[in-house]
Amino acid sequence: MSILPAILIGGPPHAGKSVLAYSLSRALRSRHVPHYVLRAYPDGEGDWANQAEQILVRAIRLKGYGSREWVAQICRDIAQRHLPLIVDPGGNPTAWQEAIFEQCTHALLLIPRSADAARETWRTRIKRHGLSLIADLDSDLAGSDQLDAGDLILRGTLAGLERGRTASGACFEALVHRIAQVFQYSETELRAHHLGLAPVELVVELERLGRTLDTFDTDGNWIPASLERVLDYLPTATPLGVYGRGPNWLYAALAATAQPAPLYQFDARLGWIAPPKLNNGTVPADSSLQVTLHETPDQTRVEFVVRDAYLDYTEANGLTVPLLPRDKGIVLSGKLPLWLWTALALTYLETPWLAIYQPQLGEQAIVVQSAAGSLTPGALIASSATLADRKQKTPAEIS
Repeated sequence: MSILPAILIGGPPHAGKSVLAYSLSRALRSRHVPHYVLRAYPDGEGDWANQAEQILVRAIRLKGYGSREWVAQICRDIAQRHLPLIVDPGGNPTAWQEAIFEQCTHALLLIPRSADAARETWRTRIKRHGLSLIADLDSDLAGSDQLDAGDLILRGTLAGLERGRTASGACFEALVHRIAQVFQYSETELRAHHLGLAPVELVVELERLGRTLDTFDTDGNWIPASLERVLDYLPTATPLGVYGRGPNWLYAALAATAQPAPLYQFDARLGWIAPPKLNNGTVPADSSLQVTLHETPDQTRVEFVVRDAYLDYTEANGLTVPLLPRDKGIVLSGKLPLWLWTALALTYLETPWLAIYQPQLGEQAIVVQSAAGSLTPGALIASSATLADRKQKTPAEIS
């Protein structure tokens, strides 16, 4: 298969790049265009940042520093991509952080209206790294969407790119169409290629499973209340492969239901992988995975923070996570890769119940495994850490 495209979204801070990436991904998924959004700077943002209450987003959101190690790992992941990518490199990349540009094939620019100096800076960066520019757009929070006449480079204005909203209008639709043309690999072609590499016989394709069991809401998101139905539908203690887009709580629940048989998951950066094996014990002070505990009489909430905002899969085996009381429920929280969520689910199976915190749901978590008759998978429970607690933390302590 020839090299897959990777489109870099360029523009200064506060231009609306994160909202645009979220909006593009939603639109491309609705058209069944296979892709992956890679946020290549450690600011802690993801789709959840556009779905949760914005006061909570501001409390949780990390503003990190993209170290040289971070950039090297991100460049490796982009180079080894298994899907077409949309890459957000952050708004103020340094010269050495521009190594990320070298791994991309195309670019689109999103620049605040009248920010001529920023536009020239980003155009120079794109030209310097030899990227094919597909769109050069204005961002205008208070204006209106507008599609201008243009040649091979799409031009126009995207308006109202504020968190909690999604892009729309003629210019946005033209951009979606242009990106779909660049991401011309068919979903069927990529799916067949990926499934042919699966290390197990039974592979759960999440989109097909969701359609079969009617697990999506009107926005195409998985419904927590459907989890028990999903787990009843699938065999237990059976080697399982998981393929496709799904929330962290779904991946964690599938890992739990497959055990003691192995689970493999398809990662857009890494291909087919198994969850790393974690150790229980005292977390070293210099561990790449930092932990904060919140204890209440009926639950332990564990907040994980990845040091330097990046955890390499190849270095995750043998990481130490805390040994927790086995007589009460556990709530896991943090911005973590999906393969770490499945690893944590397998590590904390022997507990009355296990839940995953969801910022989109306010201060609630979704139960993914339960030995307690009063709780079933998919149930929502209150989390022990309040938003007020979060506001008192330093940025390094926020998950």
